[in-house]
Amino acid sequence: MMISDLIALQFDYATKSFEENFETLSSLVSKTPKNSLVLAPELCLSGYKYDMLEESSNFSQTMLPNIKKLSQNKILSLTLTQKMDNLYFNNAKIFYNEKEIYSRPKARLFSLGEEEKHFTQGDEFGIQIVEIEGIKIALLVCFELRFLELWEKAKGADVILIPSYWGKSRKAHLESLSKALAIINQCYVIVANSSDKDMASSSCVISPFGDVVCHDNDSIISAKFDKNIIRKMRRYINVNNSTL
Repeated sequence: MMISDLIALQFDYATKSFEENFETLSSLVSKTPKNSLVLAPELCLSGYKYDMLEESSNFSQTMLPNIKKLSQNKILSLTLTQKMDNLYFNNAKIFYNEKEIYSRPKARLFSLGEEEKHFTQGDEFGIQIVEIEGIKIALLVCFELRFLELWEKAKGADVILIPSYWGKSRKAHLESLSKALAIINQCYVIVANSSDKDMASSSCVISPFGDVVCHDNDSIISAKFDKNIIRKMRRYINVNNSTL
């Protein structure tokens, strides 16, 4: 399969039921073309319902087979609440052709949101580049975008995914950091953020040149993927992001 489209999903879900959120996710993914790479916002099935972590985890586990089916003929990434060894994690996942390809817990928890009081922090060594059908994919979850040492771990990726639940008051930060990441790594960046009333929206697809496709009022933001543009940019300004 050759990836042709890069897609960010954007919707509100904090006040909705788990079932409603899955229906929204399923409906939006079904509208994306085959051979696309689709990113959903952080914890898009449950939101940050700290008083319902057990229910969130159970629902996520129940929905895993259905989420895998959504990835038929495409790549799908999102984060889910999962319970392991009696601890709760915000797990980032990548699915492809109905199989789970990659999973890791979020490695930098957002203290302003008291995330560390409810979720267990993962190990940053889990942040790795995954290659699917010749496309190198890295993933940074929301707050992880603020750490330059984690940018290094994404070096050489063709596409960097940023599933987020990023607040409106720091909207400019999300937009500036994600654009800078695309430019410095000379790759595509996809940001999928919540559009809940206190969230920034700002979901987008950014090219290796720093061109941004962003529509705060849309549920599906899409741009074409062209690996030749990555090669062109890295040859044009050689900062040793990868060997070509």
